[in-house]
Amino acid sequence: MPEVQSPSPYAHWMLREIFEQPATLATTLARYVAAGSFRDEICGPIREWLRRVDGHILIAASGSSRHAGLVAELTIEDLSSISVDVEYASEYSYSSGKARRSGGVMLISQSGETADTLAALRKATAAGHPTLAITNVSTSSMAREATVSFPTEAGRERAVPATKSFTAQLLNLYLLALLGAEVEGKQTPDQLKQRLVELSNVPAKIQAQLASWETNVRNIAGEYRAIKNFLFLGRGVHNPIAREGALKLKESAYLHAEGYPSGELKHGPNALVSEATPLVMIATVDHSDPDSVLRYEKILQLMRDMRGQRANILAISNAGDSAVAELATHVIFVEEAPEALLPLFEVIPLQLFSYFMSINNGIDVDNPRNLTKAVLVD
Repeated sequence: MPEVQSPSPYAHWMLREIFEQPATLATTLARYVAAGSFRDEICGPIREWLRRVDGHILIAASGSSRHAGLVAELTIEDLSSISVDVEYASEYSYSSGKARRSGGVMLISQSGETADTLAALRKATAAGHPTLAITNVSTSSMAREATVSFPTEAGRERAVPATKSFTAQLLNLYLLALLGAEVEGKQTPDQLKQRLVELSNVPAKIQAQLASWETNVRNIAGEYRAIKNFLFLGRGVHNPIAREGALKLKESAYLHAEGYPSGELKHGPNALVSEATPLVMIATVDHSDPDSVLRYEKILQLMRDMRGQRANILAISNAGDSAVAELATHVIFVEEAPEALLPLFEVIPLQLFSYFMSINNGIDVDNPRNLTKAVLVD
């Protein structure tokens, strides 16, 4: 197919790439899964890498890719019991290796050329660690140099803010968690098949919600047009998504935003909460997961406390959740999904929020100032 040369019928590449996510997720999934099972000819090297990591993976990444790594940390540990640490690639590259334990090193980069992440790969290789690279460019330096390449299939991403490449990373990392669970014997074949079937339904479910998200978020962004500061909050696997939402708002709309674990709000950041500094709170829940329900109940209590302070709250919650709707100033609804898959649904409304806030501020959202698509010099 010839390469698309225009974002039409969308006004910007960022918006087009947000709307491409159902297709890019389906394409990425099809590379690794067929008929509800892993494709052995493609996934064999990944399984072998997992057998070599000695029960421990260190993830080195930067920016949005690091946020994907933080989601993976919780998901991999939960499903496979393989321990995971996540470091900034720039810190790993320049830290002493004397105390570093054995295990595998995973690098995550959209371009596969990010300078500090590439340096981390080369440091890990020199130290004898088996390495795995998740990139969106299968011919990139990282893909070539890593022990195993595990590419996404998001296609070329032209806008500087990562959207479709980020969700493709989340998908690959979830697949890695499932492969780790298989290798470690932590999931039965039936359980794995069920999870892969759930995952196969994600692209269509996102497609079904995109139009309503766009309309709702466009209106909400209009209400927040004059706001210059935001605090993003999430618990557990949703905390990295809160951080990603804050990063998107910084780079796309030039607004000050910070992401925190929800439980940290009262340990200092609460002093900033006011009508002029809204809270963006991820308040979704998987009712079949007791841990998810507990996190949700904690979020609801925090929302009650914040409403007592007259906080302005933008919540992301399950469709039809009246408890959240009564406490929030504005709500973006997403359909309920398994806990480990909710980040794929939550992050897209936050991408749209960043997009519309940038448009409200007259910013060239595809080319934000001082930023490049790939940081080639650290």
